[in-house]
Formats: sequence, C-alpha cells, structure tokens
Amino acid sequence: MVINVAKTYEEINEKIRAKKAVVYTAEEVVDLVKKKGVEKAAEEVDVVTTGTFGAMCSSGAFLNFGHADPPIRMTNILLNDVQAYGGLAAVDTYIGATQMVEAPKTGYGGAHVIEDLVAGKRIHLHAWGPGTDCYVRKNIDTYISLDDINEAYLYNPRNIYQNYGVATNTSDRTIHTYMGKLLPKMRNATYSSAGQLSPLLNDPHCDTIGIGTRIFLAGGEGYVSWQGTQFKTTVEEVNGVPVGGSRTMALIGDMKQMDAKYLRGLDITGYGTSLAIGVGVPIPILNKDVMQRCAISDEEIFAEMVDYSLPTGRTPMARYNYAQLRSGTVEYQGKKIRTSSMSSYAGARDVAETLKDWIDNGEFLLNKPCLDLPKEGKLKGLKERSE
Repeated sequence: MVINVAKTYEEINEKIRAKKAVVYTAEEVVDLVKKKGVEKAAEEVDVVTTGTFGAMCSSGAFLNFGHADPPIRMTNILLNDVQAYGGLAAVDTYIGATQMVEAPKTGYGGAHVIEDLVAGKRIHLHAWGPGTDCYVRKNIDTYISLDDINEAYLYNPRNIYQNYGVATNTSDRTIHTYMGKLLPKMRNATYSSAGQLSPLLNDPHCDTIGIGTRIFLAGGEGYVSWQGTQFKTTVEEVNGVPVGGSRTMALIGDMKQMDAKYLRGLDITGYGTSLAIGVGVPIPILNKDVMQRCAISDEEIFAEMVDYSLPTGRTPMARYNYAQLRSGTVEYQGKKIRTSSMSSYAGARDVAETLKDWIDNGEFLLNKPCLDLPKEGKLKGLKERSE
C-alpha cells in the first residue's frame, strides 16, 4: 500500500503547540527509516532536528553601547584590547570573531569577547573620537556587561558549511592551519563536519531551509537571514549531497538569549582566533522526499582529502565517507593516516537533542521561509589587476 504523505507547516505547528509532534534527531531517524521504510517514517515523523558545533570564523556581533553623558562619537573602539569597527553610528560597532589583540601571542580575540559577554563577564571598553559639536566627548574608558548594552546580536556572514574538505600535509615539516596542526608526511588528517547530523547535509538543496527559517543559535533562538558568503552549488554530488564546501548560511540571533555553553572562543595555534558555535536547524517532514534526505548516514556522505602544504593547486587526493573518517584512521596508498575532527560530534548531538526537547515541549515553532535561497550559486576568486 502506498501511503500519501503531505503535511504543512501549520499542521506541524499545531501538533507542536499541543505537544503531540513526533520529533527525531537526524541521527535517530537513520535507523527508523531502515526499520520502517521512508514512507512509513514520513507518516510518523513531523520534525527532524539537526546540529553542528564547530569553528565558524566568519562570525561576529553588532553591539550598541548607548550614549554617555556627555556623548561621544566612537571612531576607535577597543573591547578587552580587541579592535572593533568604528565606522558605524556614534555608539554602534561590529566586532569580528577573528580580530585579535595587537599582541597576537596572547591568543585572545573578538571570539573571546563575544563568549565573555554571553557568559556575563565585564568587558573593558576604551573608545575615542574626534569630538564634534553634537558629540563633544573625545574619550571614554569604562567597563560594561551584556546587561549594560542596548542591543547585542550575532550576525554571522558564513556559518554551517554544507560540507568541507579533509586536510593533510605531505611536506617534511609540521604546518599550522585553521584545520589544526598537520603533521609531516601525512601522519594525520583533520576534517570538520557533523556529517549525518549536519543541517545542510540533511536538506542539501535547501528545500525547507530558507530566509526566515527559525533555528537554534548558540543556545537561543536565531534565524537564517540570507545565503552565506561563498555560497555555491557547483560542487559534485554523491548520494544527493556535495562532496566539498558548497552552500553556507548567514545567521542572526539575540546574544541575550544565548548560553556560553554553545559559544566558545578558540585559539587555533599558528592561525589565530575563531568562534565555535552550536547551530541546530529543524527540518519539517513535509513529504517522503524530505524524509528520504534526512535519512542519510555517515556512510553515504563523502569528503575529499587535500594537501594543505601546497599554497595553490590543492587537487583532491582521495575521497572518504564520514564513517571512515570518524573511525580514527583512513588508508591512502597503503599508508594508515590518523584522523580527527575539528568540530564536536558530541556537541552537535547535544544541539540536536536540545532542539528536539524544545519542540517536544511546545517551546519552539517552525517558521516557513519567507524567501527561497538561490538554486544556483557560483564562487568567484579574487583577481589581481593593475589599474
């Protein structure tokens, strides 16, 4: 018997309000579909929750400090000695996650300022400006906390990469990269994806994720605000998902709702600072096709290994699925290579399970996108030209 499954956002939200929605994590639903089949699973399940928790360098926060008395137009701003942007309105700023203090060896940057604010710590604010008739003050030196700030929200231009490459190093020396420490002669390889839990691998063509999608962002409620930078759709697919970096999302959320458990400043040796963020996206099971895509497993998702010791021309060397990568070793031309993840699978699972609990308890409704994301996107490189 063929089951005709078709649901709407409204129907699913009614069940969430009544605390009758059936919710599975993307990890749990793999076995359910194997056991019951895709059509029966689609009939039974209303929402699948996804999660990822890893370094997302293209992140930052907009802050509004409010006006002092007398007021100042801040053109130079330091937060715990980390430079923030002074080119907005008088007391607005943007602080980027990878901006570091002037002495880089301290390992402290914008990501740590953001984490410290969310954790309730006091931050040293030192700002100065030219002084004008309407903003007469030229300097301010004070301490602030998140409670003192009017608005504080993350705005991250590029998060939750759809997939990513595997990094190794064929050279004779150790190299330090944003993919971590890579030992010489391919003694290790690192990867960075939650695989079967990852949001954009469970909705690979963004059939349910779009602008306005409500998400779990660092322990609070957030939204997809636009396609992310470096959004592209031209990557080869295997089993319906890209084998390399493809789609990305721009995300926004209120820092005052967030939990420092899901927002961590990182100091990546030899590279700099970054921000680890827990992000979860609920996927409404509108039909069996959506269910089929959510049932993808680590064995079916592949990433390509490249040599990070090469400054250019990093062509793929080999292809591995995430079950192989997560096993701890892969083999390349008869050589065993130790593997490790730059993202936390345990953290991704925690995010997906927490979001599942919110939906189970009627605390988190799904938001139908107000605009679809692009179906096509190409990535351009920077060309060096004379005038």
